Amino acid sequence: MSRVVLVTGGNRGIGAAIAAAFDANGDRVAVTSRKGEVDGYLSLPCDVTSGEEVEAAFSTVEAELGPVEVLVCNAGITADTLLLSMKEDAWARVVDTNLTGAYRVAKRATSKMIRARKGRIILVSSVVALTGSAGQSNYAASKAGMIGFARSLARELGGRGVTVNVVAPGFVESDMTAALPESRRAEILASVPLKRMATPDEVAASVVWLASEQSGYVTGAVIPVDGGLGMGH
Repeated sequence: MSRVVLVTGGNRGIGAAIAAAFDANGDRVAVTSRKGEVDGYLSLPCDVTSGEEVEAAFSTVEAELGPVEVLVCNAGITADTLLLSMKEDAWARVVDTNLTGAYRVAKRATSKMIRARKGRIILVSSVVALTGSAGQSNYAASKAGMIGFARSLARELGGRGVTVNVVAPGFVESDMTAALPESRRAEILASVPLKRMATPDEVAASVVWLASEQSGYVTGAVIPVDGGLGMGH
């Protein structure tokens, strides 16, 4: 059955792979991006740090496709530096985008899902939420917060037929990781039991499964897609 799917940060990397996977599944897909149009989908300019832009994006999706039935909270940023060098603005921007942004879009989607007594919310976190990462205290805190947020929502919404789950990717092949020096790539791969990085499509497959009928009794879960790096922390 074709559903209305909204993917935040759906213009590149993991978000683009998630949007493509739902599209291939026959769903009606909308994506948000801060950087303009994304070919092939209903594309919405939206900065998730703005409540007004989130409201406008949802209103457009509802008018053109219908109420959001599957929400994927993927929009996120990094501003890496060691804590002693981290400016408060770098902390606030990362937490506001990654964690509070997820709150904004989930809150806007929830009322319609409750009314329909069905829905899927999937948050894209990170292995560093569970393991920590030097130089990424702001990012790790925001991604760890998403897990507590998701599990609280799972308890609030479960009786209304809405599931809330988290996917926690590890290192993923991307433009950013491709630019790493070979020495750093070798160091990363040595720490991953499967000895390779994930593809964006492998992360997307887990998201699509969590949105499927087959996962209807799964909620409050954290699904690691990290090659064994976190070992299910």
